[in-house]
Amino acid sequence: MGMNETPSADRVHIGFFGRRNAGKSSIVNKVTGQELAVVSDVKGTTTDPVSKAMELLPMGPVVIIDTPGIDDEGHLGELRVRKAKQVLNRVDVAVLVVDATLGKTNVDEELIHIFKEKEIPYLVVYNKSDLLSENQKINADFPDRNQEPFIYASAATGQNIYELKEKIASLAVTDDLKLRLVGDLLEPSDFAVLVVPIDKAAPKGRLILPQQQTIRDVLEAGAAAIVIKENELSNTLETLGKKPKLVITDSQVFAKVSKETPKDIWLTSFSILFARFKGNLKTAAAGAAAIDRLKDGDKILISEGCTHHRQCDDIGTVKLPRWIRNYTGKDLEFEYSSGRDFPEDVTKYNLIVHCGGCMLNEREMRYRQKCALDQEIPITNYGIAIAYMQGILKRCVEMFPDVRKELDV
Repeated sequence: MGMNETPSADRVHIGFFGRRNAGKSSIVNKVTGQELAVVSDVKGTTTDPVSKAMELLPMGPVVIIDTPGIDDEGHLGELRVRKAKQVLNRVDVAVLVVDATLGKTNVDEELIHIFKEKEIPYLVVYNKSDLLSENQKINADFPDRNQEPFIYASAATGQNIYELKEKIASLAVTDDLKLRLVGDLLEPSDFAVLVVPIDKAAPKGRLILPQQQTIRDVLEAGAAAIVIKENELSNTLETLGKKPKLVITDSQVFAKVSKETPKDIWLTSFSILFARFKGNLKTAAAGAAAIDRLKDGDKILISEGCTHHRQCDDIGTVKLPRWIRNYTGKDLEFEYSSGRDFPEDVTKYNLIVHCGGCMLNEREMRYRQKCALDQEIPITNYGIAIAYMQGILKRCVEMFPDVRKELDV
């Protein structure tokens, strides 16, 4: 990903849903102006969710997701339907495509119920409206048409496609009050020191996404970002000539960085900043205390939002399990998930330790958190767990008084 591209996790996710042959993929292609989805008269042509990050006017950067038919049949069909419904955990806007010549069915109504239950803004598109007369449109049986956002459209003729995009855009209005990653903690002319270890797990020739995004947000705040390796911190603090507002570190070197950072300088980690940015910092901070309650034989799920090649000293599969075992002194069992493979049933686990979630949007992170809380399983994240085991968690959330207050209870 280029430095100037909007990360997928920060884009509005728009999912298109509906029955087979309702014209979902045709509508997607018209809306995007691209042959994003394969179109066919054969039912079930779309077999897996298809995602595309793109610029969609008048909204800007979005992720468009075309899904399999929600009424698919058979064993494979059930798997496809399950995948389609999983997409609902990460979409910001849902578009239900209905064949206007057939009208809504119980399957469509079930989807609308899920949209409402998950509080997803949605729009119903009655496709193939070119096959209806004006009289049919006027007299169509829409008992809830006053409450339901809908539009007639036609992928075949292009009718109302522009208006459809405008309606989607109106549902995808972003929250101007959303927290910054770090910029709201800084004033113009402040310094922020970013500690970035360059080890085997670091991508060759570039910084990882959380580091890129943090640097960008520091600069947008009018502050200065000073990026160093972990063995350069002491010398940098001595030679700066001005005290930095905060030090942000990779969690893997928390202990070393904490010792070298004066107490009157804020200290936190990329992982903690992302937990706040995704809206789950309080829950993750409270969940870290569960580490002290672990017993022999307990199971811990370590979950990452992305998939990557595992290195020999990978933090998720090697370092974290080692640190947790050493800290607790317990014989623990670890399981792992990555990418979209977060289990719906987490009741067999005694703790979930999640990555910062830089590759997941806020809605999906909240969904994973809710899965854990609904099943009464504590959930924390990498940086918070490491800070807790190092005995520095309270210090690392000092700049967030509401979170610090929770830890003092």
